[in-house]
Amino acid sequence: MESKLQELTNKLYNEGVEKANEEAGRIKSEAEKEAEQIRNDAQQQADQIVQQAKQEAEDIQKNMQSEIDLAAKQTLRQVQKQVAEMITTRVIKKPVENAMEDTAFVKQIIQEVIKNWNPQSGEAVDLSITLPEKMQKELQDYLENKAAKELNAGITVEVSDRMKGGFSVGPADGSYKISFSEDDFKNFFKGYLRPRTVKMLFEETDQNKG
Repeated sequence: MESKLQELTNKLYNEGVEKANEEAGRIKSEAEKEAEQIRNDAQQQADQIVQQAKQEAEDIQKNMQSEIDLAAKQTLRQVQKQVAEMITTRVIKKPVENAMEDTAFVKQIIQEVIKNWNPQSGEAVDLSITLPEKMQKELQDYLENKAAKELNAGITVEVSDRMKGGFSVGPADGSYKISFSEDDFKNFFKGYLRPRTVKMLFEETDQNKG
């Protein structure tokens, strides 16, 4: 009897130990799987962070390069503009100044303006002509007498100490003025020559870029 009781006790003990071992194995296996999943998730997240950081670094580099390229192009255009302006001004300044300070030349221009003055009404219109102070002595008498007869109208001569050379003309009522000053002619020639100068100086550079 005692032997059977001992045998039953041992059997129950062994079964309990076996079940406990099985349960421990299951818990351990699940724990290992969970730990593996956590490691995988962490690695995936780390890879994503690294990839995102790389992409952001590439984007920053591209943006910086684009800004550098744009700044370089803008600087080049500004340099081209300044060089063209220097050359154009050098070519134009003195000849225009000399011409517009030449009283005989200015007189010829005034004669052409008066000869072709043709108001829409077809009637003679009194004119007001503004001259540089240095030309007043040589031109005032001519304008107020001979030129007035050619135009068959009155001419009033005004003097401006701000005008370097040339003249301006318009109806005596002051409704408008047409300027033929030294600065006007400089700007006219600059506007004509500047595009040609830029093209001549920098066309080869632009072609090499292409």
